[in-house]
Order: sequence, then C-alpha cells, then structure tokens
Amino acid sequence: MDNKIMLITYADSFGKNLKELRLMLDTYFKKEIGAIHILPFFPSSGDRGFAPLTYETVDPEFGTWEDIDALAKDYELMFDFMVNHLSRRSEYFLDFIENHDNSQYKDMFLRFKNFWPQGEPTEEEVTMLNKRKPHAPCVDIELADGTTEKIWCTFSEEQMDLDLNAEVTWDFVERSLECLMNHGASIIRLDAFAFATKKLGTSCFFVEPEMWDLMKRVQDILDCRNVPMLPEIHDHYHIQEKIANHGYYVYDFALPVLVLHTIYTGSGERLKHWLKICPRKQYTTLDTHDGIGTVDVKDLLTDEEIDAVCSKTLEQGANFKMDYSAKAKDKPVVYQINCTYYSAVGSDEAYLLSRAIQFFAPGIPQVYYVGLLAGENDYELMKRTDFPRNISRHNYTIEEIAEEVKKPVVKKLNKLMRFRNAYPAFDDACIVEDTEDHILKIHRVNGQYEAILEANLKDYQYTITYRDTKTDKWCKL
Repeated sequence: MDNKIMLITYADSFGKNLKELRLMLDTYFKKEIGAIHILPFFPSSGDRGFAPLTYETVDPEFGTWEDIDALAKDYELMFDFMVNHLSRRSEYFLDFIENHDNSQYKDMFLRFKNFWPQGEPTEEEVTMLNKRKPHAPCVDIELADGTTEKIWCTFSEEQMDLDLNAEVTWDFVERSLECLMNHGASIIRLDAFAFATKKLGTSCFFVEPEMWDLMKRVQDILDCRNVPMLPEIHDHYHIQEKIANHGYYVYDFALPVLVLHTIYTGSGERLKHWLKICPRKQYTTLDTHDGIGTVDVKDLLTDEEIDAVCSKTLEQGANFKMDYSAKAKDKPVVYQINCTYYSAVGSDEAYLLSRAIQFFAPGIPQVYYVGLLAGENDYELMKRTDFPRNISRHNYTIEEIAEEVKKPVVKKLNKLMRFRNAYPAFDDACIVEDTEDHILKIHRVNGQYEAILEANLKDYQYTITYRDTKTDKWCKL
C-alpha cells in the first residue's frame, strides 16, 4: 500500500452514488486522497451495509462493479469483509429457514443448541461474554416447519453469526474474497473478526490460539493476489501490539482519544509516550463511521482522564455507545463516543493541529469523509432517524460539497494533506523529542528528506518545516 491518505466514506455520502463520489474526488481532492475505504456497498438488510446479503453484487442504488473498477484504476481501494456474520435475509439463511436441518447451509450459522451443551448459556456464561447488548447474544428465529431456534447474534437482529468451524462457511468466505479481489481490492478490512471465534468457557472474543488460525486462513486466501489484511478490533492497545507482532497491519484506535486529551488539557505527556511505542505498520484515524473508541486507551490514560474526555465531548454535543461486557464490572461504561471530530475539538485551530499530529504520527492516515469537510454534528439526521451514531454520518450532496470546500479550514487541511502525500519523509523514522509538556515536536526522516512538526498544545499554534533537497534549505509549509 502507498503511504498516502485514505478517505473513509459510504458509497452514498460523498455524493449520492459511486459516480458522484468519483466526480467529487476528481474535482476537489485529486492530490489529497490516494486511497479510498468504501464502506460496505453490497446489498444489505441493515447496519448501513454491515449486514450484507452477498459480496458478489453492488447495491444498484450505489452503482455497479464498473463504477468500482473505474475507481480502482486511480485509487487503492479498501473493502470490508464481515467474517463474523451475514444477513438474515441472505439466500443462505433464507434456505436454512425454509429447509431447516435439510438445508445445505444448516451448519453455516451458529446455532445455540449446537454450541451450548445444555442448549442455552447459563447466567454466568452470559456474564462472561464480551457482548454489545445487555443479554445473551441471540435471536429467536421462526422456521418454516413451525419450530423456533436461537441463532447467535452478536450485533443487530439482521446480522446472523457465522460458524467458522464449518467448511460450508469457508467455501462462502473464499468465494466472497475472490470476488472482492477480482474487483480491485488493494486491502481487505476484516470487520468484527474478534467476535468470530467462539469457545466454551471464554469471553468468545479474540480467543487464542484459534484467532490466529482464523486470521492465517483468511490471509492465505488473500496471498494469491498479494492483498494485505487489516483486522478491525477495538480493545486494549496490547491486542493491537500482538497483531502487529504477527506481521499484520493494525489500526491506531488509541490516537483519537489521546489527541482529544491533549487538545483538552494542553499536556503532551500521554501522547508523546504513545507515539514513541505505537506500532509502525498501522493505519491512523481520528474519526470513522463507528465513532471514537475509548476502550483502546485503557492504561494509556487513567480512568479519570478517559472520563474527563468523555465529559468534555458530552459538552460538545456527543452521545455514547455503552459496553455491557464483564469488563464493565458493576455498570456499563462508555465504549464509543459519537461525535464528529471537528465538533469534539471545537475550533479550526484545534482541528488543524489534530490533523497535523495524525499526519506526523507513524502509519498511513485515514480521514473520514465528514472530517475531510470539517463537518459538525448532524443533530437533525440523528433525531429524524432515531439513531445516535448518525450524529456523525451526514450525507453530502454534490452541491453541499461545492460550498464546504470553500471554508478556510478545509482549504488549510487540503494544503496539509497535499504535503503529507507528496513529501517522502513519512516513509521511515518517526522521532518524538523530549520537550516541555505543552510543546510537541515530531521529526519524520527518510534519508535526505526531513519534516518537523512543532506545536504549542496550549494555544494550538504549530509550524511545519521541511528540507528542500534541491537547495538543502529549510522551508516553512
């Protein structure tokens, strides 16, 4: 993968479809964006694409494979693969409903009666699970023969968990990944993979060593086209370190909250520590479609510091997704903050400094489409859809984009992005200087190329200087 900024966007949020997405990028962001993570563009029954019916077609509302192929000619593309689940309205699950134990897909989905020795988990076993709801992760399915059965359902009731111990499931996995690679996938994002390994007596989350076997089996499929994999997981940062030590790309999901803490307090101590020890083969984020994770900074910030960040974002209009797992102990804790990053930091100056820090951090930067336009919280969309996460999921028309790109903060961000993509210093060393607490100084060095970010964390003022290799003089961006 090239070390250039990757845009994260839905197929219908930056323009109403893939053709308009291409038009907007070609018109306004040709030099700012080098790759695109197109969030699930397949036919889906829920969770805005993350309950796919199939991976073999493009949702007609977004376009066709020809539109995807056209984007792949000019941009590296990241596609999602939801290895943990599939839509309850997929042909596979519908066949199971119709034919039950006579279905050729009866082993494809995780059936409670086959997993739990007594048919259902005990209260103690439910408490042990890492889960996203305050009860056992299942849904009662009515079958055509008049019976009902509990199917494992980690997320929404449209997303039926797959049984990765069945070969029929792996036939589907291999066929789906082959299709994605055939249409220009430069990298596969393995979504929700940590929930995919289920084992009695465990939290059923990132179960070792089974998890490594699953990841290797997926990567073995991708290796035929030399396509890397990016496992997506929100958990303690030690998990990301483990994954990185196995040679995979990882997400720097700790960075967003660490930067917020830095912006809110004017203290760089926690951030500097992380920049020195974080994995180097990673993708950095400040904002994504999923919100801003808090679990990822456990022990990088104290519980009190995390609470302070959450309280400040609440003042900025955020809402929270809660964690109901055993880790939450006696009460649910904040799992993700739902808020645009621009609204969270509260000013142009703080926002531009946040992006400068991200672009100088080790790794390949990702910028969410709302963040690309310094977008604010969309309370109207959130209320109209009665879905808290939609606060940061505004759908931009091409007319809106034409106006948003005129904002001074967007113009300054674009200049910063062009520099990040064009100047070669970011492909090698990242050196964080030991400075006063409120001063941050990061060197990026690659041979004769060198760039320096120096920032005052109290007033958000910063400078970027770089070596002009033709004149051997230092220049200011």
